Order: sequence, then C-alpha cells, then structure tokens
Amino acid sequence: MTEHDECHSCKDSLLGNNYILRDDDAFCIKCYDSLFSNTCENCMKLISFSSKDLSYKHCHWHEECFQCFQCQHSLVNKPFMTKDDHVMCTECFSNAYSSKCHECNKTIMPGTRKMEHKGNNWHETCFTCKMCQQLIGTKTFIPKDNSNYCLPCYEKQFALQCANCKKAIITGGVTYHNQPWHKYCFLCTHCKQQLAGQRFTSRDGFAFCLNCFCNLYSKKCVSCSTPISGLGGSKYISFEERQWHIDCFNCKKCSVSLVGQGFLTDCEDIFCPECSKNI
Repeated sequence: MTEHDECHSCKDSLLGNNYILRDDDAFCIKCYDSLFSNTCENCMKLISFSSKDLSYKHCHWHEECFQCFQCQHSLVNKPFMTKDDHVMCTECFSNAYSSKCHECNKTIMPGTRKMEHKGNNWHETCFTCKMCQQLIGTKTFIPKDNSNYCLPCYEKQFALQCANCKKAIITGGVTYHNQPWHKYCFLCTHCKQQLAGQRFTSRDGFAFCLNCFCNLYSKKCVSCSTPISGLGGSKYISFEERQWHIDCFNCKKCSVSLVGQGFLTDCEDIFCPECSKNI
C-alpha cells in the first residue's frame, strides 16, 4: 500500500475516499473530526472540517450557531459584545448593560460619547441647558431641580445678588441682616478681614470681627487694661463705672480673688478687708 492508502488513526483504507493531511499524516474524515475539530459553544457539537468554524478568543461556533445570546439573531459579519462568556449583538448588550440617558431615558450606545455627573449619564446631544437649550459640553454648569443650567442662565434665573458687589452669588454665600453676601465680600468694617466662618458682632448695622469690636468699643479692664468684650455670655465685674475681668478682680496686695467677697478701694486699687488694715 502507498503512504496515504490508509487512515493514520483507524487504519481504514482511504482508497476512493476523501481524506485530510495533517503533519504529513492522512486521516479519514471521521477520525479527523473526532481528533481535531472544535466543539461549538452554542450547540456543543463538533464543527466538521466541511463546516465554517468561527472563532473568538479560543471559543468556536458553527456559522449558523454564531448568534446573539439574547435575541438569537445571527452575528456573522456584525459587531458584537461579550458578557459572562456569552456573545450579544450591540443592541441587546446596550439595552441590558449600557447606561441610560438621564434626559431621554434611552440607551447610550457603546462607543458613543457620553457626559457624566454625580452618577448620571447623558447623550452628548441631550446634555443641554434647561433654559437656552445650548449644548453644555465641558463648560461650567449648575444642576438645580433635576435639570442643568449654563452659568449665564443660572445667574439670570436663580442667583441672588450680593449686597456688597451686586454680582450673582453662585456658591458659598452668607446671609447677614436678611441680605445675601459673597463670602469674600462679607468683611469686618474696620480691618477688612473675611468674617465668614468666624465669630463676629455688629454695631449700628456694621459687622466687626471680635478683635476690632473690642478694641474700638469695649470697656478696658482696670487691672490689665485689655478690652472686656462681654460677648458670648462672658462675665465681668463692674463697680463705680469701672470694670474688671473676673480673673483680674483680685486684691492688689495679696492677689486673692475678691469675686463674691467684700473689698475696699483706694483710688484705682482694690483690697481684701485683711490687706486694707495695713493701708
């Protein structure tokens, strides 16, 4: 017999029959399919040498079995996506797994540009200003009541006007005397330091930081000569138009506290009864 007169595997005669050469060995059709053909991912049957074998990432299908897992439409010569080892047409994949547009509630198809903000997604053409309908794109915008506004439209429609500079307050405003202010416009009347986020007080309708208010308007302690603010409920001692900090109201000689105690005065000084005997 000649070199290719019999099947390399089953040894059956190949005379008058079709056979396939592989690495110089001849195989009958049956043996070749059983030894070398791939298994179809869909029907789990062998893909015979006479059938078209479609493959993707080490997976194989008969041409007629290469279908969308969801709708069963053929994917031959069509774009497709994969999910959990299943192949799907782009439409079914998008409906199942792609984002929905926050404006039109339609699927945002894979490969198309989308806009994202705080977990919401839009088609690029749906991401528009609620008022002027212009595309927002990458420009600054402000969300309000489930809609988006470009900056000029938001300022025109909603923004408060700063009592100081009369310009729109977009973020970070403060309210004082029922009027809105930018944080950077709400300043101490005297030193011009920003007051937002710190304690302040007012006099005659003007706002002052505590430092300036104390230096300008507070009484001075007889003992230490620093201002007595009296703000925030802090206590002080007052006697004959003179004032002392609680901690400063002490006997001039022995330094014992005279708060709630009897005392005597000698000009600007105060003494406990014991020390006053030696004056």
